[in-house]
Amino acid sequence: MNNQQPLNNLLPDIRKKALKRVKKRPPQELAASWSGDDLLYSGPGRTIFLVLPTAGCAWALAGSGGCSMCSYIADSPLEDVSSDELVEIFKEQFQRQIQKQEISGPTAIKIFVSGSFLNEEEIPETARQEIFKIINQYEDVEEVVVESRPEYVNEEILRDCCQLIPGKIFEVAMGLESASDDIRLQRINKGFTREDFEKAMTVIKSLKSDFKMEGKAYLLVKPILTSESEAIEDAVKSAQYAAEIGVGRVSFCPSTIHKGTLMEILWRRGSYQPPWIWSTLEIIRRVRSSVQIPVIMDTAGFGTRRGPYNCKKCNSKLKDAIIQSNINQTIPEDFECECKDKWVADVKYSNVNRSTTNLLKNH
Repeated sequence: MNNQQPLNNLLPDIRKKALKRVKKRPPQELAASWSGDDLLYSGPGRTIFLVLPTAGCAWALAGSGGCSMCSYIADSPLEDVSSDELVEIFKEQFQRQIQKQEISGPTAIKIFVSGSFLNEEEIPETARQEIFKIINQYEDVEEVVVESRPEYVNEEILRDCCQLIPGKIFEVAMGLESASDDIRLQRINKGFTREDFEKAMTVIKSLKSDFKMEGKAYLLVKPILTSESEAIEDAVKSAQYAAEIGVGRVSFCPSTIHKGTLMEILWRRGSYQPPWIWSTLEIIRRVRSSVQIPVIMDTAGFGTRRGPYNCKKCNSKLKDAIIQSNINQTIPEDFECECKDKWVADVKYSNVNRSTTNLLKNH
């Protein structure tokens, strides 16, 4: 794990100011759930998404300031949540989705927390075990997916999880963000190296002979201080790297502007813009042509002021095309719009146009 503090220690100060503005809410109010069509390892199916409020991301709370684009810490109660309370919240949200639609056919359960599911300071062992026992009662649930930083990935915890859901796929999704240590450490402030990620993947792969164990990489499209052309190249190279290391799936997360982040400060000063939707299409075309694993492009925030954007004429059409391509893993058909020429120019000249924003000024 790398504790290097880039950007002149701006991030801890920005995080402190952002957390002062957070209105504390009880855990029950912070919990959420929904479901929708998704691509499972076995093919098209349904995923139930559950958000469990925990004390918060340890990396963001440890004085590092956390990541330059992330504000999820603001959606945590910022205090410990007991095992019993976490299990009750899980039951309530899980049953809410079952009441809306019975579990029938290929189903995945994805559990999001305020930081890392495998961090026992956030999700105690007793809560984790009880949650997995509940999930195991549903035969049509084929996959259980959790998120974690690599430092919490160890054989003991993974083996315990897998033994509680025999026959089901257990996938740990990690925010690699970029294959470049420079981008991950200096622009995102992720706090871990490629070596750390590879160690976690080695542990995951070592359990494949005994369990249906998988690893997934989240990749950030266009971190701060990154041009449009560099963002495309980095995304493609990062996906290829992740596939080579042995992840089972790649999920791209195009940047959206979260409140209380360094990314938002730069955006407000005109020194950062989320990626073009055209760029995400280019990434999909190149990656799906070069790797043999499922590749998902998240479309959250597409067409909004704070998210990936083209123009009002094509935003929704391209978003729909990408969503469909995520399910069937095809390469979207060529699409033309008058805004495409602006994107081409931005990609061609973005490395020339560098911002002169003073990061140290009244952030």
